[in-house]
Amino acid sequence: MLSVKRTAILALLLVLSLLTACGQQAPAAPDTAATTPDAVATTPESAAATPESAASDASGGAPTDWAAGIAQNPPDMAGQPITIIDVPKLTGIPYFAATAQGMQEAAAELGNVTVTTDAPTEARIERQIEFIDNFITQQPDAIVFAANDPVAISPVLRRALDQGIRVVGYDAGSDEDAREFFVNQATFEAIGKALIDEMVKQVGEEAEVAIVTSSLTAPNQNRWIEEMTAHATATYPNLQFVTTLPSEEDQQLAFRAAQDIMKTYPNVKGIFGLSSVAFPGATDAVKQAGNCGQVAVVGLSTPKQMSPFMQEGCIQSVVLWNPVDLGYATAYAVRALVDGAIQPGATELESGRLGTLEIRGSEILLGAPFIFTPENIDDFDF
Repeated sequence: MLSVKRTAILALLLVLSLLTACGQQAPAAPDTAATTPDAVATTPESAAATPESAASDASGGAPTDWAAGIAQNPPDMAGQPITIIDVPKLTGIPYFAATAQGMQEAAAELGNVTVTTDAPTEARIERQIEFIDNFITQQPDAIVFAANDPVAISPVLRRALDQGIRVVGYDAGSDEDAREFFVNQATFEAIGKALIDEMVKQVGEEAEVAIVTSSLTAPNQNRWIEEMTAHATATYPNLQFVTTLPSEEDQQLAFRAAQDIMKTYPNVKGIFGLSSVAFPGATDAVKQAGNCGQVAVVGLSTPKQMSPFMQEGCIQSVVLWNPVDLGYATAYAVRALVDGAIQPGATELESGRLGTLEIRGSEILLGAPFIFTPENIDDFDF
């Protein structure tokens, strides 16, 4: 009997000890986590598993919904001379010559910024990646880019961020987490709407139209096409898109693509040219076929390239923005980022002669698209 009592007492004591232990230990984990953030930072495994901590360290406290990339432990270059490497889609065409000009103008105004533009002479993403990879070894303060392929370019940009290099996109972006900010020439919606409205002015609401784009992976062109289609569906449901052909940033390929469209679709009334080489290439094909005035061509290019076609009556308008201003704003964005004047969560960028630019999330907006017409096209020298 005594043995049974002893056993019962021991069991009771064991249960009480367990309950006491649980009561003491349960609040310990949340209390420690809430009051000792440094304890997490001192554990490499924990730091690797909490990107929010790294973001806070690098940016001074990013919003919890911040989806863009953050340079890891960049050197403090606030107010000091910095070097920017500019890697556009390709060199040797007027459009990216204009963006490079804008960066040089901004650098001259800022006085403590040096910009070097270098890229392949053809729009090949593998070559663009090679250029960026080589520049990472030089450890510039920042790399700015216009992507040929948003997904393929992202790993090399993430490597740059991991090494403390500031990364800003312009014209054509990457995955959002592969760069810190993106300078957008205008909203995709505004550009898509402007292109469709200009075409409808010339061909009417019921017509067959086609698209000559740059490449089928180009991020900005694909977004414009999405917005063009959405606006046309909602506003001009009888506008019929018959095909989309790539030109790979090659004016001769754009010329041949437009020729193929006119042969394959003899009732086509309009062709969109969605790059600074696709537009003149497609327009030249319409001109050579003797179809000026019968097949409208609407697109995006620089005014100097398109002015001769406009004077000949082959086109009525050019939809664009000022690429000089785009490059200019990009250089100002980098300077502000390095100086801490813009950080995750910022809503405005002070951009020299452009004034205050709006920031939406991680996108800096240059402004609304501009329509070049016979009345104003010769006022622009790019």
